[in-house]
Amino acid sequence: MNVGFLGIQYSFGLQQSAINPIFLFLGAKEEILPILNIAGPITGLIVQPIIGAISDKTWSPRWGRRKPFFLIGALLGSLCLFAFPLSPALWFAVGLLWILDVGNNMAMEPYRAFVGDKLPESQFSIGYQMQSLFVGAGILLANASIFLFQDWFGGGKEIEGTVPKWLYYSFFIGSFLSIVTILWSVLKTPEIPPTDEELAEINKHKALPFMERFKVPFVEIIHAVKEMPKFMWKLSGVYLFQWYALFVYWQYITPLFRVSLGYDTSEAAAQAAKMSTTYNIVTAVVALVLVPLTMRFGGKKIYALSLFGTAIALFSIPYIQDPVYVLFPMVLFGIGWAAMMGIPYSMVSKIVPQERRGVYMGILNMMIVIPMGIETLTFGPIFKNLLGANSVNAMLFAAVFFVIAAVLAMRLNVSKAKEEYPLDA
Repeated sequence: MNVGFLGIQYSFGLQQSAINPIFLFLGAKEEILPILNIAGPITGLIVQPIIGAISDKTWSPRWGRRKPFFLIGALLGSLCLFAFPLSPALWFAVGLLWILDVGNNMAMEPYRAFVGDKLPESQFSIGYQMQSLFVGAGILLANASIFLFQDWFGGGKEIEGTVPKWLYYSFFIGSFLSIVTILWSVLKTPEIPPTDEELAEINKHKALPFMERFKVPFVEIIHAVKEMPKFMWKLSGVYLFQWYALFVYWQYITPLFRVSLGYDTSEAAAQAAKMSTTYNIVTAVVALVLVPLTMRFGGKKIYALSLFGTAIALFSIPYIQDPVYVLFPMVLFGIGWAAMMGIPYSMVSKIVPQERRGVYMGILNMMIVIPMGIETLTFGPIFKNLLGANSVNAMLFAAVFFVIAAVLAMRLNVSKAKEEYPLDA
């Protein structure tokens, strides 16, 4: 069921570790990195909730409900990954990022709902933590490929305005994995047919005129937001600080190593890939271990503790000047990433009705991309004017935001939320 997430997250891993170095190779200045990444938040905000709402109203006996959407998204992503390292100029790479993000978002949101559709509530935790394991594995492979290819095929003087050839291979592998892994899940995992009541609602939707059907996803999103459980509003506060901080980390970890370790851009990008590889190894190892821990101690405690551990990791990274020792904080980061990729989705799936799971998973993604969008618009000026254009200060800023997110996570309570918003409501 989750194999396709390997390809999606390989692509996401390249976005974390290789896209910003490519922008730097093509002549981008550090202070404009946030705004160059605005494609992800905007496409996520528009594409995911709309696709989620449309997929809720879709059924094909041959292709299912969710699978047509993440298959099309994977095709788009595959083509963009192949073309990305061939970018002749910065504007071309930025344009490709927009299309790549449309494809990835189109694939990711229905996939989240797909897992919830297939599993009984008693298996939500293990289902989403298994998805978290594939998140770690996909990003792990992407980042391992970056530093290995840099080691094997890198070297030589960097030429401004060109992407080094050693980066090509990682993207070509991603192009292949994006479509092949999704095809595996599409062909090997049948979707559960809708009930008679759900099918009647879907057929009723199909009978509407085109313009009425076009408006339905937007109406669904508006109604879902109005009726959204208080739990999700509380989670949005956690996500505001969590995802703002993550975007800062991904954008400035490569510039940080140019300062703290004295590396050139290629060496810094490879070290950043090693950091990501390390934390994703940890994610893959601990993802399923978190299941019994959350069942015993409760999701909010494990989630909050994991976020606090991530903050400790970011506080320490700028002050470690050894390329091996600086990997150690990534153990805490990996535990936090495993929790972020699994626990919130499990929590939300338990409190929202199945017939609206797609749109609510889309709204949950809106809670991710809105903070990212705020970061892309605000952090450039903050970095330049308040943080002295210093990537060390940027990393400490992100660490403080993780502390705030951890405190807010202690307000999440699934059992109380289920009483306020019963599934049969």
